[in-house]
Amino acid sequence: MKTDIQIAQEATLKPITEVARLLDIDSDTLEQYGKYKAKLSYDLLETLKDKKKGKLVLVTATNPTPAGEGKTTITVGLGQALCQIGQKAIIALREPSLGPCMGIKGGAAGGGYAQVVPMEDINLHFTGDIHAIGAANNLLASMIDNHIHHGNSLGIDLRTITWKRCVDLNDRALRDIVVGLGGPINGMPRQDGFMITVASEIMAILCLANDIVDLKEKIASIIIGYNHAGEPVTARDLNAHGAMTALLKDAVKPNLVQTLENTPVIMHGGPFANIAHGCNSIIATKLALKLGDIVITEAGFGADLGAEKFLDIKCRKAGLSPDAVVLVTTIRALKYNGGALKEDLKQENIKALKQGFANLEKHIENLQKYRVPVIVTLNAFVTDTDEEMTFVKGACEEKGCDFAAAHVWEKGGAGGVDLAHKLIDVLEHKNSDFKLLYEDALSLEDKMTTIAKEIYGAKQVVIEPKAQKEIDRITKLGFAHLPVCMAKNQYSFSDDPKALGRPEGFTTTIREIRLSAGAGFVVAITGNVMTMPGLPKKPAAELIDVDKNGIVHGLF
Repeated sequence: MKTDIQIAQEATLKPITEVARLLDIDSDTLEQYGKYKAKLSYDLLETLKDKKKGKLVLVTATNPTPAGEGKTTITVGLGQALCQIGQKAIIALREPSLGPCMGIKGGAAGGGYAQVVPMEDINLHFTGDIHAIGAANNLLASMIDNHIHHGNSLGIDLRTITWKRCVDLNDRALRDIVVGLGGPINGMPRQDGFMITVASEIMAILCLANDIVDLKEKIASIIIGYNHAGEPVTARDLNAHGAMTALLKDAVKPNLVQTLENTPVIMHGGPFANIAHGCNSIIATKLALKLGDIVITEAGFGADLGAEKFLDIKCRKAGLSPDAVVLVTTIRALKYNGGALKEDLKQENIKALKQGFANLEKHIENLQKYRVPVIVTLNAFVTDTDEEMTFVKGACEEKGCDFAAAHVWEKGGAGGVDLAHKLIDVLEHKNSDFKLLYEDALSLEDKMTTIAKEIYGAKQVVIEPKAQKEIDRITKLGFAHLPVCMAKNQYSFSDDPKALGRPEGFTTTIREIRLSAGAGFVVAITGNVMTMPGLPKKPAAELIDVDKNGIVHGLF
């Protein structure tokens, strides 16, 4: 069996100028990064402002398991399938982070015959957007310490500094550090730390900005800490926002690439969904909606994280309204949620499948609360039996949602045609009456409780004293109207990653609160989730190599 990277390297790519022509994009609006990648100019969205908007389809999934779900693979395969049946479809995705690429996952651009290419470039630096975000983040960090070193005229209280440095790799040794050691010439000693770049507020801001002017204003509003009077200190106060935006002048432009079948893909931004808001940029999504009749996008991890944040944060901020949701799962993932061991997932196990269906059932119920049509799709494997497939199909239809199986890993777009036809039928005959889960006027505590109880199924929510103190300060500062970005492990509805299926009667614990005033949301950190992941015992980086011809091997 060929690996993903072998399949990708055997593909025949079209020059990116030809892919752009499929969307009626003139080459003058492209800024090419080699032959197969390009950035789209600032003014393209402005020139399309009067064009009719396409349909927006969100792809999400059940909670991730070691068995895999294939959310990005389905997203890519569905886009390819829509084009095969004559639709003008475009895919809008996030950019992969080097952290998981070198850590657990390897590549992150789809799989099999449903991939975005050039796969190696996309996974390894791409057009440099994430590095630019890291540079902007760390410029602000260095300007904070420099300001303190040179007299601290703003009166920053070192104990209140919340702004951390970042790097786009998994490095647990950097979670908590001390800076400024080595004497007075090296600054003032203080406790600091790193987060992974995709969890930086700069990444969130890039993905929630409407244009470069809005980007700069949001960056200026970042709160880095507080002065001795308890007043917030911002990036604007440090005069850092102009230079930070200058570092992002190219990163703010969406990237255009293609799938193995030359379907256009706009790939831009990459916040994680377990510790950030998990969606690609508003600029990219709005641009795609003007360029295509149907836009297929995705949100990270399971629907309890990525979809909730897409719907309650991104759609709220951008004024978007999805027309349908595709909920991805696999027979193997459901059996794993039902208690089957990883090594036994290829064997038929109706009992475990029925027990594990509770996880999918809860996701269906959650999405239906937003009053958007839901299609469940099985990312099919050769080990799936007819009885297993029949059970899932029937159980989904009993829950009032449509169903289709997909074989896109093996067959590319051709394996997603049934799903594509099902989606077209839903878009034509079922109306979306999109409704947010909560209103802005709710208190921050009530927003967190609503998410935890309505989406996770928690019995109660406990807010630890440290977190409550920060909520009180945020409320006093006038930010209680902001939506909440819940930072939670991705493996379970609860904050215990080992509680699989559909846990009940549990408590969600809010242990820390962070205000992202620039991005425009409040982060609530639950359980033991961390904003800087660590590498596994055997990281994917050990398998990645490059030969004398510059050909990458081992990247998934």
